[in-house]
Amino acid sequence: MSTGLFPASAPYRPRITAIGSYTPERRLTNAELERLVETNDEWIVQRTGIRERRICAPEESTGTLAIRAVQNLVERYGSALDDVDLLIVATSTPDFAFPATACLVQAHFGIPHTLAYDLSAACAGFVHGLHTASGMIASGLHRKALVIGADALSKITDYTDRTTCILFGDAAGAVLVERDEARDAESSLLAYTAGTDGRGGPHLYRAVTAVSWTDGEPVPAGGKLMQNGREVYRFAVQTVPRASAELLKAAGLSPADVDWFIPHSANLRIIESACEKLGIPLEKTLHTIEDYGNTSAATIPLALDEGVRAGLLKDGDRLLLFGFGGGLVYGGLLLKWKELQPRV
Repeated sequence: MSTGLFPASAPYRPRITAIGSYTPERRLTNAELERLVETNDEWIVQRTGIRERRICAPEESTGTLAIRAVQNLVERYGSALDDVDLLIVATSTPDFAFPATACLVQAHFGIPHTLAYDLSAACAGFVHGLHTASGMIASGLHRKALVIGADALSKITDYTDRTTCILFGDAAGAVLVERDEARDAESSLLAYTAGTDGRGGPHLYRAVTAVSWTDGEPVPAGGKLMQNGREVYRFAVQTVPRASAELLKAAGLSPADVDWFIPHSANLRIIESACEKLGIPLEKTLHTIEDYGNTSAATIPLALDEGVRAGLLKDGDRLLLFGFGGGLVYGGLLLKWKELQPRV
């Protein structure tokens, strides 16, 4: 596990200046899933907290989700994109192996001369992308970054598998991270933690071209998402509270100092367990599990944006973001929020 403070000696101070999100119109309810597989609304809600999820239209893809989230950001905040010099799309469902989905976003908005690439870290992708962009800006390598979490999981979900098809939906969220030029500027990023346990790879994966794991074990291929839910649950309920506590300790804070906890919306029972072990009231969490299901890299920016739209986030609020997923990987960020100001 790598845990530390944002270096006070860093030349520049990054902060989030705009946010946007997008969810498809199509709703897939628990009642509809009852007609597809052997399940029912009570069983799904009791075990996951999910009541419905959003599903891409046939003409929609991860690229279109990402583009519409950025368009929402621009429309709400009037942010210029022509000087973006770093563009990261965190996704597990890219439209192509190459070009990167980030290249599709860059082309759509006509952003010139930007470093654009996809980041693959499953449901921890957005946190890792925000971590990377903040570090790039703090070091002086870049000035303005667009970080997007987008996934179209319905494209890779097996709707004959009742253990996975009840969980996943499609969405995208985007933030703009900029160098704060104010003389007394504070960094939004206070502390971070990240880690990997590659031994857990077989518990959550999507095989595309691989025929075996590195140890020689054969991999059931087919391109669909495969999950050992019990093992992923065990990893999450152990890792999220432990790593979050270490992150807060590194920052000299306690759970009581957290204004909003924004965990990956994988399963409401995981969130409840993490809150109980950390000592953070469930009422101080932002999640989207009930209405959108697990949207992978999009869950955290989507929940963050819902908090912004509802007017819940205030200047100076401390936010604890925590993502985890296939790899098995995890990442946490402690942020100090600065209220967003529309430029239009």
